[in-house]
Amino acid sequence: MNYLVAVLSDRIQAEAAYSALEDAGLPLDKVAILGKGYKSADEYGLIDPNEQALKQTKLMAVWLVPFGFFAGFTFSLITGLNTFAWAGEWGDHAIGGLLGAASGALGSFIVGGGVGLVVGGGDALPYRNRLNAGKYLVVVKGSETLTRQATSVLRSLEPENLQGYADPMST
Repeated sequence: MNYLVAVLSDRIQAEAAYSALEDAGLPLDKVAILGKGYKSADEYGLIDPNEQALKQTKLMAVWLVPFGFFAGFTFSLITGLNTFAWAGEWGDHAIGGLLGAASGALGSFIVGGGVGLVVGGGDALPYRNRLNAGKYLVVVKGSETLTRQATSVLRSLEPENLQGYADPMST
């Protein structure tokens, strides 16, 4: 499945693009307008990268924090280091476990997508930002031939941005 996304500055341009695609014979069930008064990003299924990163980070933390605690506790027990001698023998191992759990939490943040949460990633966020700024998106979803035909129609309307994507899950 291929996608073609055109960014248009106002509603009139978005409707003109929709009409041009209709006149070109494209099936209208493959064309969508996103923006105020039309579908929202969530209704269309445009994934929020921040939400996905947070979900993945939490999923990783469920496994890595307990594993980190166990690994830190075990490391402290095996090595016999008295790093925190003031805490006593078992307190020393417990602190090692807590430090291991903290390392697991950091690992879940980095590996689970927290860096993407902070830095941002993917094209969904810029499209969401454009929708929030009052722009409109015209999205064509279909075969490569269909998106090529839509590209020539939309290019003539001079959108702010025109980007094509191939869905990796459909291959």
